[in-house]
Amino acid sequence: MSIQSNDLGPDGIRFDGRVAIVTGAGNGLGRGYALELAARGARVVVNDLGGGRDGRGASGAAETVVAEIRDRGGEAIADGTNVTDPAQVAAMVERTLGQWGRIDVLINNAGILRDKSFAKMDLEDFRSVVDVHLMGAANVTHAVWPIMRAQSYGRVLMTTSTSGVYGNFGQSNYGAAKAGLVGLMNVLHLEGVRNGIHVNAVAPTAATRMTSDILDETALARLSPDFVTPAALFLVSEQAPSRTVILAGAGTYARLAIVESDGVFLPEGERTPEAVAARFAEIASLDRQHEIDAGLSHVDRILKRAAEAAGPNADRGQGEDR
Repeated sequence: MSIQSNDLGPDGIRFDGRVAIVTGAGNGLGRGYALELAARGARVVVNDLGGGRDGRGASGAAETVVAEIRDRGGEAIADGTNVTDPAQVAAMVERTLGQWGRIDVLINNAGILRDKSFAKMDLEDFRSVVDVHLMGAANVTHAVWPIMRAQSYGRVLMTTSTSGVYGNFGQSNYGAAKAGLVGLMNVLHLEGVRNGIHVNAVAPTAATRMTSDILDETALARLSPDFVTPAALFLVSEQAPSRTVILAGAGTYARLAIVESDGVFLPEGERTPEAVAARFAEIASLDRQHEIDAGLSHVDRILKRAAEAAGPNADRGQGEDR
């Protein structure tokens, strides 16, 4: 199928001819993404196992959203795949290709909560949350990756959280998974950009089943999931950046950046714990900071500093017969 792009046409950002998979799309944020993608021309796979907030149970939530989309004149199919099961994920991808012939957009939104302090948490609950959020996203992304590479186009959105990048008490499992998704985004950006695949993340703050008993009524009223949708759809549009995290909630949209301080170079004879302690304030200062585009860029920066400190004659004589 050829794509006639209308992404920046007179009606704004469009997804005409595009095919999107949205996981966890039976309620809350995912439902909003699916409805808006369909309203803007996408054909949407509404994936949802239909379980409760803790991942247990099942329902027909996906079918309800599909009915809403079709009632509004859009195209959608429901899917009850468990994203933690690679075989089910592969079957979902095959059904999508059989239905529409391509996959252009993936929004990894499926998630569960099993909150408890780390001291009291059962490791099975830790593993289950990581499996759904992190491994679930990896499973679905891995399944669509060769398709996007072959068509030289793809948009993948991860769902991270302030629990992962900043931390929240009682959410060690959730926070670990959400931080892991930022790492996954960083690497997939580097591996996908040459094939036209852009990988981003959204960090939503919204009134959903995940937050209904955490925030008060006034806060929840200001945190409609609909306010996150603009950021998510921008990040999967044709003009989306790559390797970008947008925090979205209550009408505020901000970019998250991971930076490192300029740091302190310690000469070889001064590399002791005491020296680090004595200069920790300088080491930690963000008066001069660097936003690094890849892990090896950090390596290049510190090796350059070491070479500059050693001086131009440092390597002279190496390799000579003695």
